[in-house]
Amino acid sequence: MADSNEPDIADFADFQLEFADLPALLRAWRAEAGAKLGRAKPLPQKEVAHRMGVSERWYRALESGAQVPLTLDTLMGLADALDLGPDERTALYWYRLADVTDEDQSKGEDGRVARLKDFVDAQTAFPVYLIDHAWNILAYNTLMANWFPWVREPRANLMRWVLETPDSREQIIDWRQQASLYLAQLRFTLVRRPDDPTLKDLLTSALLDPACRELWDAGPRIIAFRQGGKFRLTLPHVSQTELVVTSQVLLPAYYPGARFVALIPV
Repeated sequence: MADSNEPDIADFADFQLEFADLPALLRAWRAEAGAKLGRAKPLPQKEVAHRMGVSERWYRALESGAQVPLTLDTLMGLADALDLGPDERTALYWYRLADVTDEDQSKGEDGRVARLKDFVDAQTAFPVYLIDHAWNILAYNTLMANWFPWVREPRANLMRWVLETPDSREQIIDWRQQASLYLAQLRFTLVRRPDDPTLKDLLTSALLDPACRELWDAGPRIIAFRQGGKFRLTLPHVSQTELVVTSQVLLPAYYPGARFVALIPV
């Protein structure tokens, strides 16, 4: 029987989601802004407010999680005040803007996937795959299946394969670095969909692994997309030498959250 003081595993992801919570991200971004300025401490809340042209009281309320008005101009000012990069800015804007509701997204999904699958199948020059917002494999071409046979499995999921399978740690040469980047993408998506049960399950499952837990706890890094990301692979069934590829990411129109990814050899 488990120790009564041990946290329930069902609450584990909720506890860890603090790293995808806006107040926690703002505190982390203030710390990074201070470091960029060569300071030994985070940028003070008062200075952030001054840079934005708002009251310190308003900013304190925002960072405490209070519901405060967030216009696009305000978010742009906040992003500039904290010197945020493009991924962090996108995550911040998603707190104010929404592309589509979950209900809208579900309409006509089968038809959209079928059309996109035809496009994926037509690609013959390099491995190509299509994933949804939770990294579930929706479609893949022949080369992708040859390189990574696991995509043929029922309910194949890229995030689970990278973070949880022994094969990925053998085939991805710089696994720790890549796993850290995948966790940063997961955190980014959780900012957009904090209540998504599939994403929460991905996080809970991944954090049971000590290596993934260490990478997650290292800090609230956020990455939107791995556009141009470089991967070093060892796939003996494909090549006797190391393979280096870059990922090119396309976002299908009318299917928010889905990503078309091509692995292009360098």
